[in-house]
Amino acid sequence: MLDMDFDEGLRIIASLMEMSAKTAPKGKGVDTIVTKTLMREELKNVATRMEEMGEERELPFFSRDAASIRRSGACVFIGCRGDETAGLNCGACGKSLCSELCESVQGESFFKPNCAIRVTDLGIAIGSAVKTASIHNVDNRILFSGGCAALSLHLLPKCTIAYAIPLSVSSKNIFFDRG
Repeated sequence: MLDMDFDEGLRIIASLMEMSAKTAPKGKGVDTIVTKTLMREELKNVATRMEEMGEERELPFFSRDAASIRRSGACVFIGCRGDETAGLNCGACGKSLCSELCESVQGESFFKPNCAIRVTDLGIAIGSAVKTASIHNVDNRILFSGGCAALSLHLLPKCTIAYAIPLSVSSKNIFFDRG
């Protein structure tokens, strides 16, 4: 069977992955996680933006990852609103007070200060989502580069950090032996 035959299955698995990310534990019980799924044809703009960002920043792995996105049947993007602090004044972000982090939020599309608690929440959400894909035998890979492109394209409103999880169903995992 061709990969195209699996699009509806990928759509369902992506939805389950989004649910896994949403229901993952959150620091202080506050949800700052944002998810979005794009299907095969919708991914072309993301891949193109990844290639542009790779050239602009001299990061060749962005282009390599863009090729993976282009070959994917779907992609789940998971981000967080990392500038919404947990209010713990823990200092893990490098600031003494959470209010100082909020005052310093600036930078490029993927170089903004983030609350360490919210970034941890994001990691847990991503882990929950890829576990769901794995349970259903859907090949996937976590891509920093794809998340950067998603932020640049404003796919995840108000997010300060994000990752992409492209999905594939084929006889050989397309996310390995990528060159």
